[in-house]
Amino acid sequence: MSMRLALALVLCVTALPAPAQDVVILGEVHDNPAHHAEQAARVAAMGPAAIVFEMLTPQQAARITPDLIADPDAMEKALGWAESGWPDFAMYHPIFSAAPEAAIHGALVPRDAARAALEDGPARIFGEDAAAYGLTEPLPHEEQSAREALQLAAHCDALPTEMLPGMVAVQRLRDATLARAAVRAMAESGGPVAVITGNGHARRDWGVPAFLARVAPDLEVFVLGQTEDDAPLEGGFDQVLSAPAVARPDPCAAFR
Repeated sequence: MSMRLALALVLCVTALPAPAQDVVILGEVHDNPAHHAEQAARVAAMGPAAIVFEMLTPQQAARITPDLIADPDAMEKALGWAESGWPDFAMYHPIFSAAPEAAIHGALVPRDAARAALEDGPARIFGEDAAAYGLTEPLPHEEQSAREALQLAAHCDALPTEMLPGMVAVQRLRDATLARAAVRAMAESGGPVAVITGNGHARRDWGVPAFLARVAPDLEVFVLGQTEDDAPLEGGFDQVLSAPAVARPDPCAAFR
């Protein structure tokens, strides 16, 4: 059975959609097909006016049309997906096809911008709205320490400690960029807006929802987190679903 067919079958059995909201943030583990099937089912159920993707630059998003979505092979080539480093496009395409008329917004932070933020912090890279999004302010000590510990664990305890503040800065930049894209998508489309992103960006305590609460407090936001094998998911979510873990290589092997 092909991956596309398998995902289509999974879409037939899914959790009930979230209540109507302005912004629905749908978290994922990037390489888990069941998580993407759930996202596609939620998108189909909510019928968003716009979708924000962590995986796309604004330039890539601008290439997407309903006709392109109808041809997944052409779409994959047009986006240069195979060279992007993201998992198999067949896992993501059903999300696009679940709402082919939705406006697509890209919120990917390019590598050169991430490198600059690593050295100089997120505010200069983000631009004139940096203060409004809180990027000119240092994090509280406890939050900074917790974030650095997570970055160290995520990189198999292999990063030099002096790199950790920069890694946290890049994460803040990515969170704020996703939030800004959601605000713009809401303003341009009238909503609702779906946001497709990793669980780390979706967490309520310091991810995209925290930025939205700061800059657009009137928006109603729903956050779905998706974990594997019932592992705990920290950060505060309105709903958490679990799917079986996928087989993957040891992520720490490269650090050895």
